[in-house]
Amino acid sequence: MTFQEQIQQGIPAILPQPKPYEANINHAPKRKEILSAEEKKLALRNALRYFEPKHHAELIPEFREELETYGRIYMYRLRPDYEMRARPIQEYPGKSEQAKAIMLMIQNNLDYAVAQHPHELITYGGNGAVFQNWAQYLLTMQYLSEMTDEQTLTIYSGHPMGLFPSHKEAPRVVVTNGMVIPNYSKPDDWEKMNALGVSQYGQMTAGSYMYIGPQGIVHGTTITVLNGFRKIKRSPSGGLFVTSGLGGMSGAQPKAGNIAGCITVCAEVNAKITNIRHSQGWINEVIEDIDELVKRVALAKANQEIVSIAYLGNVVDVWEKFDKENIHIDLGSDQTSLHNPWAGGYYPTGFSFEESNEMMANNPEQFKVEVQKTLRRHADAINKHTAKGTYFFDYGNAFLLEASRAGANVMAENPTLGREFKYPSYVQDIMGPMCFDYGFGPFRWVCASNKTEDLAKTDAIACAVLEEMMKNSPEEIQQQMADNIQWIKGAQENKLVVGSQARILYADAEGRVKIAEAFNQAIAKGEIGTVVLGRDHHDVSGTDSPYRETSNIYDGSRFTADMAIQNVIGDSFRGATWVSIHNGGGVGWGEVINGGFGMVLDGSTEASKRLQSMLFWDVNNGISRRSWARNEGAVFAIKRAMATQPLLKVTLPNTVADELLDF
Repeated sequence: MTFQEQIQQGIPAILPQPKPYEANINHAPKRKEILSAEEKKLALRNALRYFEPKHHAELIPEFREELETYGRIYMYRLRPDYEMRARPIQEYPGKSEQAKAIMLMIQNNLDYAVAQHPHELITYGGNGAVFQNWAQYLLTMQYLSEMTDEQTLTIYSGHPMGLFPSHKEAPRVVVTNGMVIPNYSKPDDWEKMNALGVSQYGQMTAGSYMYIGPQGIVHGTTITVLNGFRKIKRSPSGGLFVTSGLGGMSGAQPKAGNIAGCITVCAEVNAKITNIRHSQGWINEVIEDIDELVKRVALAKANQEIVSIAYLGNVVDVWEKFDKENIHIDLGSDQTSLHNPWAGGYYPTGFSFEESNEMMANNPEQFKVEVQKTLRRHADAINKHTAKGTYFFDYGNAFLLEASRAGANVMAENPTLGREFKYPSYVQDIMGPMCFDYGFGPFRWVCASNKTEDLAKTDAIACAVLEEMMKNSPEEIQQQMADNIQWIKGAQENKLVVGSQARILYADAEGRVKIAEAFNQAIAKGEIGTVVLGRDHHDVSGTDSPYRETSNIYDGSRFTADMAIQNVIGDSFRGATWVSIHNGGGVGWGEVINGGFGMVLDGSTEASKRLQSMLFWDVNNGISRRSWARNEGAVFAIKRAMATQPLLKVTLPNTVADELLDF
């Protein structure tokens, strides 16, 4: 069968032979035992819904073994034989170009070079899933190959509920992930519902088909590190940045450190993912001996090198050893997956990677004890360094939140609204006031032709647009403009593409609209092929996350989720090709609501209308909310937006003199 024929057949009528477990692939850890005997039967009933009754007797023992061995039913035997990668859009079967683009994006999320656990359909973060099982993947791809522009596919936590009649201006796909009743949004609720096959954790851009590999966070991390050094009034040259995590998202940190121009030490306990990142060129060196690491860092500091070093071991050992050896750390953070602390997101010190995984699956209560003990040590070591002048920030991975729950010394002595912890979220100090409040966030695009020359042309178009805009941009956003022009000029030489031919930069509403319109015109002229627009959910208005994206909201509304919900609803009727809304994001199930979109540009007049309407709303929805919270940069930005668009009229806040409330 051809690739197109395999897509069109969906779940095959004749079952393929079982596939051997490939030990060389980076697999998800075994999930903890969570289901009762009756619930395990229910999980099997749920999985078998995808198959005709004649196959049930054959599949029951196999699916039962998967459930017992891995804690989930992945349906490994249905994994396709064809290579999983983003193909040029014309290679996909179908009646809708928009649907073909979505197929391309789904396959990119599951590309072995992109996905963290590709056989378990997990893109990043340890549990950020595109689908729960391979039947869902096959059925979704089949539906997309049949879809017309008069239909919409609804996806319930990976399950394709079906194609419904709609119209050309409606989204082609609407995705929800983990949208559970609030009282059932604890980590164990996710474990149970995911094991039953009824809900999944879509992370941010995993379950919404908009992940572009580590490049997406390389840019954000580069901006964060650059502004972190600016904050402490120090050049990155010879400066030391210490952090941890080399998984799907966190793997971007060493590359970002190199681009920013500092020394980066990033610890990781998983040798397999460490070696993958090294082979991909995202890390310069790998060191396993802590004493050798000390010597190497001292040499790099003396020579003011730009180098990234992976330490294969626990980051707590690095913080403690550097304290003992008086190695000064300029910037410190952490990007382990602490939204998922009990299922592989964070590992305890004193145990090997294999010992930890065994404990996690077979003695989860002891694993939790060891993780929390390590978090307390981790925080104590950080506190010693910050007393010596280190600037530490929480990277929005729930490090401070989970450390506080473990009883670590991370709470502020005099807490205020939104400032409970000793250390700020990077959004509070850096990205919020410097970028999000002004409307700057992670705008991205994918060249659906899969041609490197198309990506180079779009880079040049985006750079020219930004340079022209900068000539007349206000002083308040000059630094953001300059950083992004520098980024896009160096994007190709930094070899950031993993998977699809994609790019990201931080842009405000004006920049996004102008860049997108320039792309659409180039497509109309035949200069480039179809382009898919999107963004990370980690943006101005897509995410309500009290300890990350909205952590610099101080009017008491940071635990509300109106903004994210309004964002997705508004995107859907203003022209998005697909929209998604998730529970969980990058900080944990029950801790955040985040929404995203994808938009296909085909060079048409209709695409031009859609991009101008939707992109303007997508950003200014968040700026208006931030403005109402009395954030000065957002007040400036929304006034500027109203001056350019007469149909925009936003309620502005009045401020109260402090002395009137001094009682």
